[in-house]
Amino acid sequence: MISLAGRDILHSWGKYAFTGLGLGLLIGVTLSMAGIYRGMVDDGKALLANSGADLWVVQRDTLGPYAEPSSLRDDIYRGLLGLPGVARAANVTYLTMQARQGERDVRVMVVGIQPGEPGEPRYLIAGRQIERTHYEAVADASTGFQLGERVRIRRHDYTVVGLTRRMVSASGDPMVFIPLRDAQEAQFLKDNDAIINERARVLANPALNRPGVPGLAETLSRSQETSRMVNAVLVQIAPGWDGEQVADAIRRWKRLQAYTVAQMEEILIAKLIATSARQIAVFLMILAVVSAAIVSFIIYTMTLGKLREIAVLKLIGARNRTIAGMILQEALGLGLIGFLVGKTVATLWAPYFPKYVLLEPGDAARGFVAVMVICALASTLAIRTALRVDPATAIGG
Repeated sequence: MISLAGRDILHSWGKYAFTGLGLGLLIGVTLSMAGIYRGMVDDGKALLANSGADLWVVQRDTLGPYAEPSSLRDDIYRGLLGLPGVARAANVTYLTMQARQGERDVRVMVVGIQPGEPGEPRYLIAGRQIERTHYEAVADASTGFQLGERVRIRRHDYTVVGLTRRMVSASGDPMVFIPLRDAQEAQFLKDNDAIINERARVLANPALNRPGVPGLAETLSRSQETSRMVNAVLVQIAPGWDGEQVADAIRRWKRLQAYTVAQMEEILIAKLIATSARQIAVFLMILAVVSAAIVSFIIYTMTLGKLREIAVLKLIGARNRTIAGMILQEALGLGLIGFLVGKTVATLWAPYFPKYVLLEPGDAARGFVAVMVICALASTLAIRTALRVDPATAIGG
C-alpha cells in the first residue's frame, strides 16, 4: 500500500508538491492568525504585569482605565494610602495618540507616571528612568525612538532618556512614559483658542462675573485651565493582605471601583479583545473550509486521472481497503507537507507583523491534528469514487 501511494506521488510529483506548498501557505496564515490572538492576550497580560499594580482604582461604574474612560481627582491616592493593607498608591494617566518623530507620526500610548512609583517601566534596555518633572520620556523600543532623540507630544518636545521593551497597550500600541504633570496637560488641557473662548464665556455669564465680587471670573477661569484629573490609581498591597479584601474596603469606604489582577485580566480578555477574538475564530473556520476544499479537489483530480489503474488493481485482486489506504495516504502526505511548510513560513514572517505574534507549541500540535483530520475527511470523496470503479473497465477501455 505504501509503495502504491509513493509511486503515484512520484508520477505526479509536480502537482503534488505545488499543492502542498499552496496548502502550506494557507496553514501558515492560519497559524499566524492564532498567533495574533495569543499575542493580543499576551499583550494584555504584559500590560498588567508591567504596571506593577495589585489593584486598579478607577471611576465608579466603569471598566477603566483600559476598556473604558475613567476620570479621578489626583488627590484621591492620599486617602487610599490611609487604608489598611495599602502599601503604595500612585496616579497614572493613559492617552492613545500620535507622537511626532521628525516628519513621521507614531501611534503610541502616552502614560503619565510618578517617577519611582507603580506605573513606571519595570526594566530598561538602555538609558535611565525619568528623573526630571518635565520634558523627559522613556519609550518602548518598537516606537523606533533613539536615546537622546526629541519627540513632540502635543505642544511640547520630550527628550528620550530611556528605552524599554514589551511595554505595549492592550491593542499593541507601544508606550511612551512621561511625567504625570506633562501627561495631565497633554490629555486634559485645552488649546489656546479654546481657553480664550472659555474665558469669554465666563466673563459673559452674569452669575460668574458679578459686579460685587471682583476677581471671581478670573479665579474660575484659572481653575478650569489647570487639570487635576487622572485615569486611575495603581495600588500595591502590603504583604500578607488579600487583594480582594483591600478592594472591597476601597469600594465600600471610598465609593470607587477597584479591580484585582484577575478581574482586570477578565476585562481585557473577555471584553476588550472579545470582538477581535470572534473575528479571528471566523477567519480560522473559513481557512479550514478552504483548505479542505483544496485538498479534496486535488485528491479527487488525481484519483480521476488513475481510474483505469485502479480498475486494473481491482482486476488482479486488490482489496478496497488497499485502494482506500493508498488515497488516504496521499491526502495525509499532502497535509504533512502543507503543515511543515506552514509552520516554517509562519515562524519566518511572524517577526515582521506590526503586532506581536505568539506561536505556541500547543497551537502547532493542535493545528497538526486538525490538518490531518481535515485531509482525511477531504479524501472521502475520492475514496468513494475509486471504490465504485468497475474492474471490467480495465479490459473494455
